[in-house]
Amino acid sequence: MKNKNLFQKIVLIALAVAVLVALVAPAIFSQTLPAPKQEKLLNGLRVLMWSDAKANDVAVKIRVHAGSAFDPQGKEGVMQLLADNIFPNETAREFFTEDLGGSLEIVTNYDYIQINASSKPDQFLTMLETLASAVSNMPIDKETTVKLRNALATKLAGLEADPAYVADQAVAKRLFGTFPYGRPRYGTPGSLQKIDFADLIDAKQRFLTADNATVAVTGNFDKALGFRAIRRYFGGWLKSDKKVPTTFRQPDDAPTTILYIVPPIPEIVALRFAVRGVARNDKDFAASMVFTSILENRLKAKGSTVNSNDLFVRNEAHALPGIISVGFSVGGSDLVGKSLSDPVTDAEFQAARSWLLAVLSKKDTAALWLDADTYKLVGADADLRSAETVTLADVNTYAEKLRKFPMVSVLMSAPPTK
Repeated sequence: MKNKNLFQKIVLIALAVAVLVALVAPAIFSQTLPAPKQEKLLNGLRVLMWSDAKANDVAVKIRVHAGSAFDPQGKEGVMQLLADNIFPNETAREFFTEDLGGSLEIVTNYDYIQINASSKPDQFLTMLETLASAVSNMPIDKETTVKLRNALATKLAGLEADPAYVADQAVAKRLFGTFPYGRPRYGTPGSLQKIDFADLIDAKQRFLTADNATVAVTGNFDKALGFRAIRRYFGGWLKSDKKVPTTFRQPDDAPTTILYIVPPIPEIVALRFAVRGVARNDKDFAASMVFTSILENRLKAKGSTVNSNDLFVRNEAHALPGIISVGFSVGGSDLVGKSLSDPVTDAEFQAARSWLLAVLSKKDTAALWLDADTYKLVGADADLRSAETVTLADVNTYAEKLRKFPMVSVLMSAPPTK
């Protein structure tokens, strides 16, 4: 009875949120995204620029459209080490913060490597020159490679002591096998030891190239001056001379029998379930995001307080079909099946769609345009338009497809004492 009342309250709140967003959303999403000034250098580098004279700084995002999915099998961690080698020490980060009055961050995932940098407006040209030198003339040597590899191995050791990381990796491997998304982005202790500087040079020549990248500039700068500087500093960045593979052998059907693994911390018990998701540019992307939000809300409403605090549903869409995973710290296996099988109600749909629209509206314009390049979307506003037009029928149709996919499960628990 208590759970039923809680669920009823959640539905009422969801309805209220849906009504509010229904009134506000048209004003937000009917507007066209600000279009950048677009250019393309002779080396294939795509340039996007948005100028704002009122901004306090200038931000540059360099997106290389290849990530850890392109790690050679058995040498997982190559693309992460390549990203680490762009600015291999703290001195560079201190230069961006102390000398340029900005920041530096490098993000790596399965689909791309991205450099996020910023500076004061009067340091804009210095920032561009520094970034261009880092990506186009990046030195790779044995000594630095060893240092970076050791640092990544230390980071990996910390991750492998985390039960959540171990469970997540186990269920991904169970679902995908040797397919890229089943292999760890940071590698394994064994794979890291196989990587040397020659592997990084090969990855650089194949992927860290001008024709495989997009530069987005936003903030307080002059567009004409900015483009001249980009053409000057980035014009020497080489194009790729090797064909990059665009497809991978699809994974075999995943085993549906439960996999038991031992936790790194004996007291921890965790459950993971996973099923194949959609690609980032799939027509069902919006429907899948809405349904997984509904699934998480259902599980949290039906589960115990302990389960609800640690429960999650993740929908990780990539350039190729990704993964939908469900996690519990304890219990919960009996809830997943029913939560998947129940038809989606209009109240659930409206609340989840409103959530998706709110999430997408928070993404900055440059990120939307970069995603369009990486994931080959029909436009920078593709996600917003899909979220606006997705229907309850679309979500129920997608849910029906999802129920037919094989689901893998992993139980992390200490073996019983004899």
